Amino acid sequence: MEERERALRAAFEVASGFLAGLPDRPVWPRASFDDMLGRIGDVLSEHSTDAEAVVRGLAAAADPGLVAIPGPRFFGFVIGGTLPAALAADWLVSAWDQNSGSSTMTTATVALEHVAGRWILDLLGLPTAASVGFVTGAQVSNLVCLATARAAVLRRRGVDLARVGAAAAPRVRLVVGEHRHGSIDRAARVLGFGTDDLVVAPADGEGRMTADGLDAALETCGDEPAVVVLQAGEVHTGAFDPFAELIPRAGRTDAWVHVDGAFGAWAAASPRLRALTAGMDGADSWTTDAHKTLNVPYDCGMAIVRDPADSIAVLRAGGDYLMYASLDPWDLTPELSRRARGVPVWAALRSLGRRGVAELVERMHANARALEDGLRALPGVRIENDVVYTQVMLSLEDGDAATRALGEAILRDGTAAVTGAEWRGRAVLRCSMSSWATEPADIDRTVAAIGRLAAVIRGS
Repeated sequence: MEERERALRAAFEVASGFLAGLPDRPVWPRASFDDMLGRIGDVLSEHSTDAEAVVRGLAAAADPGLVAIPGPRFFGFVIGGTLPAALAADWLVSAWDQNSGSSTMTTATVALEHVAGRWILDLLGLPTAASVGFVTGAQVSNLVCLATARAAVLRRRGVDLARVGAAAAPRVRLVVGEHRHGSIDRAARVLGFGTDDLVVAPADGEGRMTADGLDAALETCGDEPAVVVLQAGEVHTGAFDPFAELIPRAGRTDAWVHVDGAFGAWAAASPRLRALTAGMDGADSWTTDAHKTLNVPYDCGMAIVRDPADSIAVLRAGGDYLMYASLDPWDLTPELSRRARGVPVWAALRSLGRRGVAELVERMHANARALEDGLRALPGVRIENDVVYTQVMLSLEDGDAATRALGEAILRDGTAAVTGAEWRGRAVLRCSMSSWATEPADIDRTVAAIGRLAAVIRGS
């Protein structure tokens, strides 16, 4: 017991020191993967080591390879920081060590997750009777929702997928947007959809699926059952599919509609940004992440399904030794054993309240607009998207090579982290506003660093 207390105190001290140093810490790691392998070592010792020494040695060895993701200037991916209440609640989750699959056994953590799920449905304007399964992230959420969708559209045709199996079932077509996230294709592969099963609907210049494109895609499906995947927040531009226009069109063909709203669904929580998600509530399932916009620790995604019976039909595990109630967490996700990842969600929402969630989302949008304004004032920098949400995409007028060189220079510099990508065949840099910790001064520092580095690359 004494060893445990010393180890926990050591963990608190080193964690507090790491967090306190984030404002001045280089955002990108200072050590490569090979460097870290050398620091950590690969030979397991013969003898035991005191727990406190393990914790302090771990922190010292890992330090140069840590990314300042919880800090105010990590803009490289859509990865949030960690709100104080959510971080502390996550520590409690580890200490409690509750295997949170059964509402009969781990009553406290499952109740907390249940309430957190109800709050999320309310904030996002989704059907109050929907099921909310807490999974690792958007990847698994998309997998769960697409698996549920396939079984449901077949059941509407009188086919029991659980009985006949995918090989004997009629073909299901997956209608996807031209600029869908890669997690959709990955989920499709895992579920056994081939590329020939995908029907790609064209998108406009911001990556939004077009109504004519959806109509043509559904026409291609003919009489085959279909699942339509829409998007709330394109990962490069931040654009939202026009749900109010597209979902009714899909509904006329009895297609299932799934919305990948990993970070964009949270716009619905803001009165100022809610129009971006108009009509989103008409879908059949939704994906979102709490470790993105809501800023809880990794990992915490949510698979939301309008009719819980559709989830149960695919995911209920069975087993005569398991304890079941009317709706248990293990009815909604592929996991039987998991940590209570929804508890930090409850803590984040309890600490923020409805108004605080709206202000969090609106502050991220305001930071994106401020970054856009600052970058537009820099010579030779071009903004490549309409900044409607939290994403800013830029390039250098000097061409792809210069843009890529700027991206590399930014990461070496360490002031901020942005990441390179390709948009419509051209090199770009992406900036994602995802952290509660980002202040106006951080935007100013980032703009100044990009301006300084861009001037060197452009030779001015």
